[in-house]
Amino acid sequence: MKNDFKNCIIIGFALFAMFFGAGNLIFPIYSGLVAGDSAPLAAIAFVLTGVGIPFLAILAGTKSGGSFENMASQVGKTFGVICTIVLMITIGPLVASPRTAATTFELALSPLVPSMSPVVGMIIFYAVNIALILKPSTIVDTIGKVLTPALLIILIILIVKGIISPIGPTTDPSIDSVFFTSLIVGYQTMDALTALAFSSIIISSIVSKGYAKKDIFKTTIKSGMISIVCLAIVYGGLVYVGHTASSIYPTDISKTQLLINISANLLGRGGRVLIGIAMALACLTTSMCLLSSAAAYFEDLSKGKLPYKVNVFVMCIISGIIGVLGVDKIVTLASPLLSILYPVCITLILLTLGKKFVKNNSVVKYSVYVALIFAVIDVFKPFGLNTIIPLSELGFGWVIPTFITFIICNFLIFNKKYTISDNLSKFEV
Repeated sequence: MKNDFKNCIIIGFALFAMFFGAGNLIFPIYSGLVAGDSAPLAAIAFVLTGVGIPFLAILAGTKSGGSFENMASQVGKTFGVICTIVLMITIGPLVASPRTAATTFELALSPLVPSMSPVVGMIIFYAVNIALILKPSTIVDTIGKVLTPALLIILIILIVKGIISPIGPTTDPSIDSVFFTSLIVGYQTMDALTALAFSSIIISSIVSKGYAKKDIFKTTIKSGMISIVCLAIVYGGLVYVGHTASSIYPTDISKTQLLINISANLLGRGGRVLIGIAMALACLTTSMCLLSSAAAYFEDLSKGKLPYKVNVFVMCIISGIIGVLGVDKIVTLASPLLSILYPVCITLILLTLGKKFVKNNSVVKYSVYVALIFAVIDVFKPFGLNTIIPLSELGFGWVIPTFITFIICNFLIFNKKYTISDNLSKFEV
């Protein structure tokens, strides 16, 4: 490929922008604020869940032909459909897209036009979304060539200024477990979930550039590495900027207000405008891809009875209604759902990537169900069961039971030669 490097740069930048949405700007800064002097540890943990897992999700999605339903169907066909519907609704009109709209309103539109109502803000945001995503084939190039470079420039200005002129002295951490708390905060970005949907867009873009099927996975890795480096640098910088404000702002401050205050402190009166533009770009690119992926899925699931364009309009309306609630309310409402969905998706991602070592689809089935059961126990804490499960108090009570289930099923019970590679081979690229 003569333009292989250029293509990987464009796709890599597109991946960065797809991931970098509402949560990716407000959560790392907040992690730095509560981590205080332990900001480096917080940055490492945040990057693990905010960068590492999403990259693995993209690779696993590629292995499954760009379809999360193919991946989830290893547990069972019905489970695969239900799980994918829940995923698409979560990353589409229920949580992720409304959060991008609410963040854009609170950081970009409201500061510029204080008299603007949230309803008007939602109408403006989703009108732009509709205009840009009705032609899904142009999404990746539009994002990679235009929107991402502008976003990166603004973020670099903020981070460099924060490093050169720290806001204030740092303090001790205001939380007990900086590492595990930052891991969970990384969940809130929802990047691992959105990556499972974005893989189909990336595959389509790679194919449209003339790559053969055998080159798709390799090109995805190259492009993914570019996005990983960009995300890791930005996350690390934002955590650092946040930790310099640990002695200035209280930990119960609104996440969007924290970002507004820090940007104004570092960049002066124009800070709010710059950060508003950055957030609008980040949220727009992410929302475009979320809604496009969900709309395409429901068109396919309904065999065309729910057309792509109709799905886009309906989801934009629902997203706008929920977006009026505001960022903090959406984050609070989404937390339990994400804490249940993430363990299931992470288990599927790891088992799909390690399929050569998995003896049977039953191993996947029981491992995923155990992850689901213990995630529910973590969230709802029935009968105090969470207090006796290792790591449950930290939000990771599902990890050890799932790992034990995998070991027992894979090496002691289901040890036939039939493997999940046989099940996914017709989808793999």
